[in-house]
Amino acid sequence: MPIFSKNKHKTQNSTNKQMFFGEDYDIRRKWFKATFQNSDDITFHELTANQTRCGIVFLQGMVDQQTFDDQILKYIVSPGFASSQKELLHKILDLQSISTMCTSIVTDIQEAADSVLDGKIIIFFEGDSRMLVIPLTSFEKRAVSETSNENVIRGPREAFVEDIHTNITMIRRKIKSADLKMEQLVIGKYTKTKVMIGYIEGLCKEGLITDIKQLINQIEIDGVLGSSYLEECFDHFPLSPFPQAQKTERPDVAAAALLEGRVVIFVDGTPIPLLVPVTMYMFLQSAEDYYQRFFLTSFIRLLRYAYLVLSLLFPSFYIAITTFHPEMIPTTLLINVAASRDNVPFPGLVEAFIMEIAFEGLREAGIRTPKVVGQAIGILGALVIGQAAVQAGIVSAPMVIIVSITGIASFIIPAYDFAFTIRLLRFPIMILAGSFGIFGLMIGCILIYIHVVSIDSFGIPYLSPTAPLRPTDLKDVFIRAPWWLMKRRPSFVGSSNSNRLTIKKSLPEDDED
Repeated sequence: MPIFSKNKHKTQNSTNKQMFFGEDYDIRRKWFKATFQNSDDITFHELTANQTRCGIVFLQGMVDQQTFDDQILKYIVSPGFASSQKELLHKILDLQSISTMCTSIVTDIQEAADSVLDGKIIIFFEGDSRMLVIPLTSFEKRAVSETSNENVIRGPREAFVEDIHTNITMIRRKIKSADLKMEQLVIGKYTKTKVMIGYIEGLCKEGLITDIKQLINQIEIDGVLGSSYLEECFDHFPLSPFPQAQKTERPDVAAAALLEGRVVIFVDGTPIPLLVPVTMYMFLQSAEDYYQRFFLTSFIRLLRYAYLVLSLLFPSFYIAITTFHPEMIPTTLLINVAASRDNVPFPGLVEAFIMEIAFEGLREAGIRTPKVVGQAIGILGALVIGQAAVQAGIVSAPMVIIVSITGIASFIIPAYDFAFTIRLLRFPIMILAGSFGIFGLMIGCILIYIHVVSIDSFGIPYLSPTAPLRPTDLKDVFIRAPWWLMKRRPSFVGSSNSNRLTIKKSLPEDDED
């Protein structure tokens, strides 16, 4: 497992030492060959242009070699291309194909080697310390497709991909403002992964960007293969089961977070950026909430909160009343429940654990297997195992119903990480309910509330805007007020510009005489 080191006196970029070899062509050629020794996918070409030796280094499979050969290389090797050695580099830069690219010149050979590994072409010349970096990167990548984890009904159907530049382009298409800033960092000793920090200048809280960059620069790690590597470093409460950063694969969700004054952290190679800071209520909001009429959205949100409580407490409540408080059950229902449990040899707590663990295993198996097979496992497996368990007398029929309703309730929570946290907390509350009844259930709820109140995300209380209470920010928490009422950004985010909506009423036209 990767180990994160938070040394305040060292940064990730400090390990890259600058190296300058001047104009000596042979030393640079030997250094490139020694550095990329036993790397057969690194191509090294030597040619002579105007009696000047040139070296070309690039990574096979990551550059558009055909374009380089047709538009650049053939001019370099053509007779009379340059009249002198000093004019050679200037002539290359004057090529029309070069002038349209983001070409750069470097003298640091270590920087040039990093550019090769990034999919760029390096050309260096005899008698000239400057090296030409040509960005002709070309490799296979996944096309923009529909979201797979966040289903769409009325909203945009495009999803982020693994290429960080494509993801930033999708954000730029939605927010066409020069105030949208994208700052790049590089992290990972071996992977040298690009991390892009996106925010809107003037909306983002002052000091938040500095804190994020300091956290990233303090990380010393061999490689970063996903945004989850950074997420664990951002957690100010690493032992908390509650997620402290929001994840999404939808560009419209990321753009909405930016417009609220939050920060989006893109990691190259993963289609899921991080959104910080975050509150608990944001995990119960869906992008679809803002594409439906407000009264429909408000009903669905209230339904989510009801099923959130159901998912967390329903099995524990059933265990508590059947074990310690049977007087709370109506007489007719109590007789039916008691009759269904006559042949069950286990107490309610063990019975619930058997069914919960079985259903969690089926749910995980359905996720890991192919989609067609996974659906069959989830539906048929639950029916067959539940029915067989009841007939065998291992569990009672009411417990199968309770666990099934609880499983359905957990699927209503939009954020997978938050839903998994609720599923995880269900088990200790079941133990407390099976040990102390309703009293134990209440103890579990109080302990969870104390923990949630004590955590924050980049200085934002996790239960904002309810604790501390900000009545003006409650318009987009339990319900969604219409847009014409949400004229200000959430104040708990700390945006320096709170106004986001102004409705200009048209003046009545003057009556004609």
